[in-house]
Amino acid sequence: MALVLREKDVRSLLSIHDALIVLEDAFTAQAQGTAINTPRDRLMLPHGVLNMLAAAAPTLGVLGYKTYTAFREGVRFVVLLFSAQDGQLLAIIEADWLGAIRTGATSALATKYMARPDARAVGLIGAGKQAMTQLMGVCAVCPISSVYVYSRNFQRCELFCQEMMHILNIEVVPVSHAQDAVEGADIVITATSAGGPVLFGEWLAPGCHINAIGSNWAKRRELDSTVLQMCSLIVTDSVEQARVEAGDFILAEQSNFDWLQVHDLSEVVVGRRTVRVAPDEITLYKGLGIALEDIATAAHVYKLACQHGIGEQLELLC
Repeated sequence: MALVLREKDVRSLLSIHDALIVLEDAFTAQAQGTAINTPRDRLMLPHGVLNMLAAAAPTLGVLGYKTYTAFREGVRFVVLLFSAQDGQLLAIIEADWLGAIRTGATSALATKYMARPDARAVGLIGAGKQAMTQLMGVCAVCPISSVYVYSRNFQRCELFCQEMMHILNIEVVPVSHAQDAVEGADIVITATSAGGPVLFGEWLAPGCHINAIGSNWAKRRELDSTVLQMCSLIVTDSVEQARVEAGDFILAEQSNFDWLQVHDLSEVVVGRRTVRVAPDEITLYKGLGIALEDIATAAHVYKLACQHGIGEQLELLC
């Protein structure tokens, strides 16, 4: 029997705090060679894309894949989770919220290890669903007291700020220009659909940490090349996948960008990379979204669903 979990089930079970713990364990397992991640594959059609990501986490007892279609009519996400012991189909999970939470929690994990301990102010560019979970994640690991948000749609930005103030109980202020959000920020987040740079190195305060998660296409980027040149440490959730789809790095190659600067997040989590020698150093986490994040998070949701008797049992692939 396979367990079918709907979006409402995932929302009722999954918290950013739990996802952070699960993902820290998953990246530790990857660093130790006991978890396997494969880069995203894309099947391109004239009017849409089929995306596929697979991973195995034997220490969690699971393997599986997430697939999603992105068409003009919308984006649809699903995870198929299998037993690592006997291959049985364990669960079919609608994965829109799961994906947003795991993305925010992975950035939170990077922030936990890379940002200064005294980080208090956040500058956020973007005001969509991903921006929401990015901010939730950062606030889960740092004592944030103020957030400044820029979005091209100022009305949506105002509504976003009101919602986040209610959720986080901190000051969240809309601003009219991206530079106003970034200057003086201890942590900078970019969560946009922009095709070209929205964050420029000249805006950055000494000692800030950056989470850039908006682009995972080779021809799109959120960061100008100066941002990369200013960073003492650059980390991503998968260097292998970044070489194919991190436009922030690929498009900077013409500006003497060196791929040897880029390291896997798993190396930072297990202490193989020194993060800061001096407090004024600038650090960058480039989030792409990898299969291991989805499968580890899905395994946690499945476990909780079984414990609480949530979901619909389906006789399939028995």
